[in-house]
Amino acid sequence: MTLPVLLAISGSLRRGSYNGAILATLGEAVADKATLTIFPLNDVPLYDQDADTDTPPEAVAALRAAIGAADGIVIASPEYNHGMSGVLKNALDWGSRPHGKATLTGKPVFTLTSSPGAVGGARAHAQLNETLASIGARTVLRPQAVVGAVHEKIADGRLTDQRTLDFLVAGVDDLLADIARPTAADREAS
Repeated sequence: MTLPVLLAISGSLRRGSYNGAILATLGEAVADKATLTIFPLNDVPLYDQDADTDTPPEAVAALRAAIGAADGIVIASPEYNHGMSGVLKNALDWGSRPHGKATLTGKPVFTLTSSPGAVGGARAHAQLNETLASIGARTVLRPQAVVGAVHEKIADGRLTDQRTLDFLVAGVDDLLADIARPTAADREAS
């Protein structure tokens, strides 16, 4: 049996990123259910419509291909100034193109945010989901996955808070259930 392929995207470029640690730990926790691979955004250039041609920059082509090849996406973002990170918004802008044919359109996505603050990036979470809705991605409908006081829940590059990990694994389970659910296009084709 082939496991579903999940693409993980962290909205942080920092080597010691809390979101990177969460995604790495989540990948290990769901390894018996899915293959989760983190796509680094370090080389994705700023969105430039002039460069958005049939041959986009190499890192953009790789991002789009990875999104297209994945069964589902897991996105983790920090909250900066009450919003998602600029690097993540930029990647979503590239992933939303070409309009009407983007590999992100219709893709099942589980979103989570984290912050050292008490509300865990709730404002960034709302902004992230709004952007994904405008792209036409299928966000998983479930309680908001926000990780407050994240700096107290990460040690040695891993999420150590079991309750938080269990909640996020349940989110991936919901994503996997959404992936398995037939879409309207699947029903029309049969």
